Amino acid sequence: MDLSPYLESLRRDLIAAAAPAGDDAVRTAELLSTSLESSLRLALLEALSDAAAEITGELNRVGNVATVEVRMRARQADLVVSESQAAPEPPPAPVGDSGDIARITLRLPEPLKEAVESAAAAESVSVNAWLVRAINSAVHGQPPLPPRGGPAPGRARFGKRVTGYAQA
Repeated sequence: MDLSPYLESLRRDLIAAAAPAGDDAVRTAELLSTSLESSLRLALLEALSDAAAEITGELNRVGNVATVEVRMRARQADLVVSESQAAPEPPPAPVGDSGDIARITLRLPEPLKEAVESAAAAESVSVNAWLVRAINSAVHGQPPLPPRGGPAPGRARFGKRVTGYAQA
């Protein structure tokens, strides 16, 4: 699927919207649309990926064992449907997770809150995820789970995770 026609349509619409304001506004719209092309392309890919995930979920819900994937080839997005013999395994659920979520209010002394935030940041997880893991290990008497994607024991962690979009 070539995304260029969709991007060109957005570009034309932006320029048309700027036309009543004069030549300077049209030139600005042209420059802006060129600058935004990679961001718009990424947004379209994210929408396609979300749609593929939703379609996969619906296919599996009604008994079909298939997946829909978005694969990039050059500057084109290809939608690929794959059938498999066995149902895909669901991701492992956290210990004791029944699927229901309860919301609570927790009041912490400021120094403890700051310590929790620092510990969560050091493990690159949210404060909520860190607290759930800590509470789970305390309630079930288990040692805390290792941080997801963290360094191996005895190793230092360098840098931060980088995500984004690159264009060649």
